[in-house]
Amino acid sequence: MVPKIHLYVLASGSKGNAAVVEGPEGSVLVDCGISRRALHERARACGCDLGDVRAILVTHEHQDHTDGLTVVCNHYDGPLFATAGTTLGRRFLSQVPFTLIDHDAELALAGMRVRCFPTSHDVGDPIGFRFEVEGSDGPDDALGWMTDTGYVTDAALDALFGCRILGIEANHDETMLAEGPYPAFLRKRVGGPDGHLSNDQCAAALKALVTRDTEVVVGLHLSEKNNRPSVAVRTLAEAVGAEPVDGEAAEARTPDGRLSVCVASQDEPLAIY
Repeated sequence: MVPKIHLYVLASGSKGNAAVVEGPEGSVLVDCGISRRALHERARACGCDLGDVRAILVTHEHQDHTDGLTVVCNHYDGPLFATAGTTLGRRFLSQVPFTLIDHDAELALAGMRVRCFPTSHDVGDPIGFRFEVEGSDGPDDALGWMTDTGYVTDAALDALFGCRILGIEANHDETMLAEGPYPAFLRKRVGGPDGHLSNDQCAAALKALVTRDTEVVVGLHLSEKNNRPSVAVRTLAEAVGAEPVDGEAAEARTPDGRLSVCVASQDEPLAIY
């Protein structure tokens, strides 16, 4: 694939989430669970121009994905998209001027075809996305985005297959969750079918999703208490035949250098071209 889509992960984790997908004709902001100030500071730090944002997409209503929306909307006049279930999930969201979409909608945004698909989380109607730039003989570039889901739905498997950049949840290590500080009810929620993907679940999905076209896998929404970047990278890397590039295991690559594996951070922005 010819790279025509870029990804900027500005925040990823339980304290706030925001990412920008840059296409040929502008950018799309995915979620905004951080302050407008933090959004702009992190965008500047990784070379992302928020002035190019042409639309905002919201995956679901939880506060770590929506808390910054009200203020951001006061400084933005483009379209905002969410499912009806998401807009009904929190009172203030019903006042945001959303364009309602179905969880299997297809949109044309910033020179990209955006295909939505349902995920599984304890909210109204959550979604993930495939961003694609069409070429004359098929996709010229594709990026997949899925976070906050208890399992990988059939629709997600179909939509995320063969993306050049794949952002996918790797929330927790199952042993760390079982032995960690969370009370039993919260462990059950996080590890359940409406909770969050574990490293092992993510790794299993990669075996079905990664193809020769895949160049970067980004683990998303890592738990601060039940995961570590090195643990997640090692687990995902093993699934795709990659090896850590150093002792810290912050990144892994396949022996041929074709595919890299990394994880997004709660506090440090990440740019992928």
